[in-house]
Amino acid sequence: MPHWTEEYTAALAARDRREKANIAIYNAYTQLADRTASSRANAPGSDPRDAQRSTPATPITDPKKQPTSASGPSPQDVLASARADLAEAQKSRTELQERLTRATTDLERLRKRNTSDEKRMNAMESEITHLQLRLKDREEELRGKAKLLEDFQDEMATLNLQLNMAEERTDRLQKENKELVDRWMARMGKEADAMNDASKFS
Repeated sequence: MPHWTEEYTAALAARDRREKANIAIYNAYTQLADRTASSRANAPGSDPRDAQRSTPATPITDPKKQPTSASGPSPQDVLASARADLAEAQKSRTELQERLTRATTDLERLRKRNTSDEKRMNAMESEITHLQLRLKDREEELRGKAKLLEDFQDEMATLNLQLNMAEERTDRLQKENKELVDRWMARMGKEADAMNDASKFS
């Protein structure tokens, strides 16, 4: 989409081309008016009203073109064409001015919006950076806690193993102690029986 300055420049160029295209008509009208005034001034006893009604028979030349005949456009046509061109130029200028005003307003609005968006983007970037740092801290904290939990589980497994070994040893010692007590009690019983039998024969 072309920029508004390019459209404005193109419109001015088009207007210049249109005005330069009619410059021959303007020059012809000027020469016609000069010749008419000159002929009225040089004609003795001529009526100004007759001079106004008369038309020059001499050809009108244009410096840039071949001479044209008197059957060319009339002064009224030239004047009407000039007025139409002027009105068209004025209309084009008004339209361009309106477009320029709208474009300037839109540009200012976009600049303000851009400034507001930049502030919001900066705020969001700061928040994202802050959140990223917090997330990194949480990830490190989670890794630390996971390591602590793993170490605790390993320690618990070691303690459970030691506890199981201690319980097995306790059971074994209790059995051995019970066997020792049983054997000692049996021995003591035999000795007591022997002492009783010996006392019967004394």
